[in-house]
Amino acid sequence: MIVTIDDLLLKRGEWLRGEGPESDIVISTRIRLARNLAEFPFASRASQQDRERIQDIIRQVIRQSPLFEDVLFVEVDKLSELDRQFLVERQLMSREHAEATHPRALVIHPTERFSLMINEEDHLRIQAVQSGLNLEACWQLVNQVDNEIEKHVVYAFDEKLGYLTACPTNAGTGMRVSVMLHMPALAITRQIEKVFRSLQKLSLAVRGLYGEGSQAMGDFYQISNQITLGRSEQEILKNVGDIIPTILNYERQARQFLLKESHDQLYDRISRAYGILRTAQVISSEEAMHLLSSVRMGVSLGLIEDLDIPFINDLFLHTQPAHLQKLVGMELDGNDRNLERAKFLREQLGRRASAGQQKPQ
Repeated sequence: MIVTIDDLLLKRGEWLRGEGPESDIVISTRIRLARNLAEFPFASRASQQDRERIQDIIRQVIRQSPLFEDVLFVEVDKLSELDRQFLVERQLMSREHAEATHPRALVIHPTERFSLMINEEDHLRIQAVQSGLNLEACWQLVNQVDNEIEKHVVYAFDEKLGYLTACPTNAGTGMRVSVMLHMPALAITRQIEKVFRSLQKLSLAVRGLYGEGSQAMGDFYQISNQITLGRSEQEILKNVGDIIPTILNYERQARQFLLKESHDQLYDRISRAYGILRTAQVISSEEAMHLLSSVRMGVSLGLIEDLDIPFINDLFLHTQPAHLQKLVGMELDGNDRNLERAKFLREQLGRRASAGQQKPQ
């Protein structure tokens, strides 16, 4: 159960559990549905009174259903900038939702398996997340949440066009399926751009860690469908589900190539990354992500034995700016964050190394 945002800090969210099918490469599966309430203008045309009313309606809906028991309801416009950034880093809401100025809200499930953005680009964005490659389970969850809400509200829907959305590219199913992948070997072997070009021909988009407009930090990439209109939910799921195994195969082939043909260079790259993380006195968020990416690959390939994927995933998240500041308990400027980040990494990796040395032989 979560009572405040601070309660999330030491919890491992669903998307970083490091479990589920193909979790050596697939970080998480996410499905997002865009929905609008029929009796109100789209968010871009809605008045402040409209937005407040929409927020109140959804609040009443979640109070009536056992599915939403123990969820945290957050009025985003009343949060500090640090807390808003923290929720973006946890993949619970978009940057656009965090940076807007109008009344808006966020609903968070205790396990972070689903969240609702209220008054984002659309009146409602329903998001479900599963660790690893788990398209069907993710669809079942988001569909369950969607159906529960639809018992109490009327969505804007057209028999021909499907669900009506603020952006025409989301009309139809209103559904975006996104799979987050960690693909360092394709980046090292310089095959990543070729893979991306192939995906674009198949109407799949490639985005960075935080979605549209973000960079691929730490070799994390989100692969998602571009077309929602004219395709059913099952067709979209099948399209993404058919392509992802091919991408995973490319990444695994690239990793095996590096192990076989460039073993010494690969081991040196991973060892150097591990060494810097354990000893650095100052380190930026971007450098930490880059080095942790190499270490994560090393763990997956069995080249580092005293760490595991969930632990590395935690380090990825806790070294992000907002998480780091909340762990320290104060707001920090860039230079101080770089000092605290290095200290945190030294302590965490040093503690894990000591624990490994104390294991019975």
